[in-house]
Amino acid sequence: MNTQKEIANELNSLLANYQIYYQNLRGFHWNIQGRDFFELHLKFEELYNDAAVKIDEVAERILTIDHTPLHSFADYLERASLTAVKDVHDGETAVRTVVDNLSAIVEQQKNIRKFAEDAEDGATADMMATFIEEQEKTLWMYKAWLK
Repeated sequence: MNTQKEIANELNSLLANYQIYYQNLRGFHWNIQGRDFFELHLKFEELYNDAAVKIDEVAERILTIDHTPLHSFADYLERASLTAVKDVHDGETAVRTVVDNLSAIVEQQKNIRKFAEDAEDGATADMMATFIEEQEKTLWMYKAWLK
């Protein structure tokens, strides 16, 4: 297997996880209830909008290295390591799920970054570094909310 194909494969796994994360966020946004509704409703929208941008960037990176991004929900469900959740209405469960999902994505991106650096694919490594930097700050804030 060539290196670009291996990178595309890893990016497709990341893409699948992002799609599950995105849909979980949409569900939280739509279904959140309780005293934190106004705050969390807006925060989940911010998160899913950010995830949508990253989904597009990952898919375009896969195309840039001359491979095909996954593009069906069946493929996402088959490939993702994250679990789709449903019927979450309370803020604490939703935020814990966000932290768990995003932590897994950050770890996955760290692995892809290292692999890309070793393969001398600076563009993929830089993309992952940018994502990680943003998301580690996001994780800090959501973990603080849970305390």
